[in-house]
Amino acid sequence: MTIREEREILEEKILSPYAVKAAASKGREKDIEPCPLRTCFQRDRDRIVHSKSFRRLKHKTQVFLAPAGDHYRTRLTHTLEVSQIARTISRALMLNEDLTEAIALGHDLGHTPFGHAGERALNTRCPFDHCIQSKRIVEKIENDGEGLNLTWEVRDGILNHSMSTMPATLEGRAVRFADKIAYINHDMDDAVRAGILHEDDVPDSIRDILGPTRKERLDRMVKDIIVCSRGTDDVIMSESVLSAMKELRKFMFEHLYFNPECKSEEAKANTMIIALFDYYHQHPEKMPEEYLGLMDRYGQSLGRTVADYVSCMTDYYSVAVFNELFVPEFWRK
Repeated sequence: MTIREEREILEEKILSPYAVKAAASKGREKDIEPCPLRTCFQRDRDRIVHSKSFRRLKHKTQVFLAPAGDHYRTRLTHTLEVSQIARTISRALMLNEDLTEAIALGHDLGHTPFGHAGERALNTRCPFDHCIQSKRIVEKIENDGEGLNLTWEVRDGILNHSMSTMPATLEGRAVRFADKIAYINHDMDDAVRAGILHEDDVPDSIRDILGPTRKERLDRMVKDIIVCSRGTDDVIMSESVLSAMKELRKFMFEHLYFNPECKSEEAKANTMIIALFDYYHQHPEKMPEEYLGLMDRYGQSLGRTVADYVSCMTDYYSVAVFNELFVPEFWRK
């Protein structure tokens, strides 16, 4: 018996009846030889961590564009915080922690440079949604167009991590909550660090239910999910905590995400992303071969291919390419 098989037997014994067992996975689009050491979900996690898209997250914006400081979140640190929260929930509910971690680590692979600002800019040229793009990354773009060939459960969780959709697995639902819990709390922390918001700015109606500090609010949300979900076939929050979380999210949109001070550079980012898209749409031969090959392999349009290429750029790389293409050489010295 292999180590993987021992693990699969252990999962059957100890995990919740509502958890996804690795041995019962719906599998991959292309069958591969099972690993003697790792379950299919452990293997998916490793494939994501070793991917180029995952490494690029360290140079992609979370909220603040090019912040003056080393302690602001990036898309990578956001991903790691989502993973930590989701794993805590999953472990407490006796769900499959390996599946949870794989979904969490892959959920934002499709984000553009400059965060949601870049996403909105690309969407003016080609329909673009980072959830769909994250799934495209692992299915079609990574590994020179071969994709990562992940299991169905991981791909479903990646695609459906936003609050507007619902994952098929409880592990995916844990990530779906963890994503929101992570960003509304760590973005508040970054906003306080930047001097844009103060803890006292959070309305009393939220503080009375979730707590007066970021640490207490995060703890309250996670514990509420665990208490409400234990023994059920779903991952849920109490009505009061869910309502307070939605109110806090609304507060963040009004006072941070659309704050002129925070978003002062977004117009420039928008201009760059659109200029890059238009340039490569007019000069597709300038794109790397691995992206041009997507059109032949999958029969996709030029616009979709350009969106794939531009969205995969990091903040720094997109600025460097923009300078090379549009700024006279004398001014780049």
